[in-house]
Amino acid sequence: MCDKTNKVVPLKRRKCPICGKPAQERYCPFCSKRCADVDLGRWFGETYRAASEDEPDADDGTSDEQ
Repeated sequence: MCDKTNKVVPLKRRKCPICGKPAQERYCPFCSKRCADVDLGRWFGETYRAASEDEPDADDGTSDEQ
């Protein structure tokens, strides 16, 4: 029979996506508050963009504005 003891296996350490240092649980997936803030700033600054298959609105020159 197999020994079914519950062993805690540590997860593979992830690296911070901003600087590459080991991620800290408190700031996961980042290593620090600074790297988390850098990432947030990139989202606010529209550096990151989500891909979309929607076609952009065509500007045909007509508008409802007078």
